[in-house]
Amino acid sequence: MAKRSSPGGSVPDPRGAAALRFVCELIAWVAAPWALAPVSVPLAVLSVVVLIGLPTVFGTPGDKARTIVAVPGWATIALVVLQLLVAAVAPWFAWPVPVAVVATVLAGAAAVAELPRWRALARR
Repeated sequence: MAKRSSPGGSVPDPRGAAALRFVCELIAWVAAPWALAPVSVPLAVLSVVVLIGLPTVFGTPGDKARTIVAVPGWATIALVVLQLLVAAVAPWFAWPVPVAVVATVLAGAAAVAELPRWRALARR
């Protein structure tokens, strides 16, 4: 089986890692505002803008098919780490413990699966 690369074509991005990352992004997008809404609705809205908007606007050339604002690889890594941290932490404040445990395990698995991609991005 051939190694799969990112939509930009030059960074390794196996389907399993991409799928785990996407699931964790969804968890972060839902859990963060859910956890923050009781504290501050504007903060909950801001969390969605940050978690969805920043990765949409900023990207490393070669990692994404289209990059609006080019950033070095470390910036893309930082955005993914932010998403994974939110996916691991926010469910503990928003959802029942068993769901939070599953979300945390998924975020940990995604971080491990992302290592080859992060190594490639760190060189960009």
